[in-house]
Amino acid sequence: MDDDTAPVGGEKTLRYLKWLVTILTVTMILGFLTIVALFVMRFAEMNRAELPDQITLPDGKRAAAFTRGEGWFAVVTDDDEILIYSRVTGNLRQRIKIDVAEEEN
Repeated sequence: MDDDTAPVGGEKTLRYLKWLVTILTVTMILGFLTIVALFVMRFAEMNRAELPDQITLPDGKRAAAFTRGEGWFAVVTDDDEILIYSRVTGNLRQRIKIDVAEEEN
């Protein structure tokens, strides 16, 4: 028996499978590039946080966290106090002292 000769139908099937794999590979690459392009375009459109150049905290206060909203930004200090500032003027608008209760075990 001679194993070097393949049936004629096998060559057509093999060629068809190669074509399908090539098309699938190209489709997946194009899909991946499309997703990357969409991410880049969406992130470029997002608002960048307009942060003040400098925030003057009261004496002895150190910032632990920062957040912002419409017309204001807040700084959480390391001694559990929230300082809310005006985004327009940069002036302190409100102080909130956080009561931290000890957790029971």
